[in-house]
Amino acid sequence: MARVCRDHPDIWLSVSATTRAPRPGEIDGEQYVFLSRSEFEQLISDGEFLEYAEFAGNLYGTPRKAVQDRLNVGQSVVLEIELQGARQVKAAMPESQLVFIAPPSWDELVRRLTDRGTEPADVIEARLDTAKEELAAQSEFDHVVVNTSVQQAAHTLVELFQLDD
Repeated sequence: MARVCRDHPDIWLSVSATTRAPRPGEIDGEQYVFLSRSEFEQLISDGEFLEYAEFAGNLYGTPRKAVQDRLNVGQSVVLEIELQGARQVKAAMPESQLVFIAPPSWDELVRRLTDRGTEPADVIEARLDTAKEELAAQSEFDHVVVNTSVQQAAHTLVELFQLDD
């Protein structure tokens, strides 16, 4: 998505909110909006999220207003969310197009997660368990893009946006 947004500034990548701690180099408001659990839960109560879910012990959500503001001015919007969130978005906005980004293989997914070195083994195991469920749900998505390379996946995503123009 970084490649798509860099090459196509007319496509806006929504910044999700999360209760997880920032990773080294992450800046509040850029990669994520970092919130305490109580702050996040208050926003849920106030109906401020388009979608939200708990993943690997942390809450993640898409602020509704920011997405709606961009859509209202005709800008293309991308959300990087997991399966539960995608289902919520499709229910709230049936016109949305869901794109599943699939790994080239299970072994490659495992390699990518472990090579990042950003999470402990138990978190990686939880992510892999979730990935099994997500891979089984690919048919719920409007499009599937296999991420064999960043360049190829970015090109395919941009083509999907052009189909909707």
